[in-house]
Amino acid sequence: MDLIEKFKEQAKKELKKIVLPEGEDDRILSSAAEIAKEKIAIPVIIGEPNSIKERATKLSLNLAGVTVIEPAGSPRLEAYAKAYMAKRPDVSEGMAKKLVKRNLFFGAMMVATGDADGMVAGAANATATIIQVSVLAIGFQKGISTPSSFFIMVVPEALGEKDKTLLFSDCAVNIEPNAEELADIAMASAMSTKEVLGMEPRVAMLSFSTKGSASHPNVDKVLAALKIVKEKMPGILVDGEFQADTALVAAVAAKKVKEKSEVAGKANTLIFPDLQSGNISYKLTQYLANAKAYGPILQGFSKPVSDLSRGASVKDIVGVAAIMAVKAQKKG
Repeated sequence: MDLIEKFKEQAKKELKKIVLPEGEDDRILSSAAEIAKEKIAIPVIIGEPNSIKERATKLSLNLAGVTVIEPAGSPRLEAYAKAYMAKRPDVSEGMAKKLVKRNLFFGAMMVATGDADGMVAGAANATATIIQVSVLAIGFQKGISTPSSFFIMVVPEALGEKDKTLLFSDCAVNIEPNAEELADIAMASAMSTKEVLGMEPRVAMLSFSTKGSASHPNVDKVLAALKIVKEKMPGILVDGEFQADTALVAAVAAKKVKEKSEVAGKANTLIFPDLQSGNISYKLTQYLANAKAYGPILQGFSKPVSDLSRGASVKDIVGVAAIMAVKAQKKG
C-alpha cells in the first residue's frame, strides 16, 4: 500500500479536525470535499461562505461534511483575540482582533485554542508567512525554538529492503543552522519519526567526517549539536558525526565506528548539517533512486501545522492533511 494511503487509513480510525484557512483557493475547496468524502478528517475551510458556496457549485463539489467559517462573523473572534493577547501582552485588543480576523491567523488560533487539531496551509501563502503566523499563534514544542521541516523518503529498494523509509531533515527551511538550531532540528525530527512514521528514531548527525576522520569548523558544529541533543533528550538514540554511508550501511559502520552505536549502520532519521546538503540529497535520492518524496512537512511546533508547495495539487493537499491528522492522533 502507498504510504499516503496508509496515513489515510490511520487517520480514519480517529477523525481529527483539520483547518484549511485558504478558502479563496479552489484547490482547497476540492481538497476539503475529498477529505470529507473519504472520511480522513473533519475539514474546516476559512473564508466567505457565499463565495465558497458559489465556487463549489461551479466546480460541482459536494461540501457535505465540510464546515465553513468566516472570521469576521465568528462568535470565537473575541475569544481568539483574548487568547492571543494572553500570550503577547504588548499587543492591544484592537491589533489582536485585526490579526485574528485574517484567515490564516484565525485558522492558527483555532489550532492554538484546541478548536482544531491541525492546520494545512501554503497553497496561497509563502512558507515564511506560514512559519511566522504559526510561531506567533501556536508556538514551539517544549525545548525547541527553531522551526524546521522534513521529507519522508521511500526508496523502492535499498540496502536489502523494499520500500525503505527514511526521514530527511532539514531540506527546506534553515539555510545555515548553527549548533543550537541544528540540535532543535534533530530533536524535532526524532519526534516526527516517532509520531508520523511510528518508528523508533535512530538519529544520525551527518557530516563529511566520521568520528573525527576530518577536522573542520563544520564538523565541530555537528559535534556541538550532538552534545546539545544528548543533554536535552537523553533517551533518544542519536549519534555522529557520521558520513552518510556510515549512518546507513552496517558493513561500513563496522569498519569506521569502533565503539558500540545504536545508530551507525541503522539510522532512519538523517540530519543534514545545512539546507544545501539536505536539499541536494533529497532530490538526488528522489530522481536517481526513483524514491517517493513526501514533503516538506513543517515540524517543531507545539501542535500539528504544515506548509504546502504553492503548486500543490489536490492530491498533495489531501495527503498532507492525512499526515497532520495522524500526527494529531499521536499528540492527542
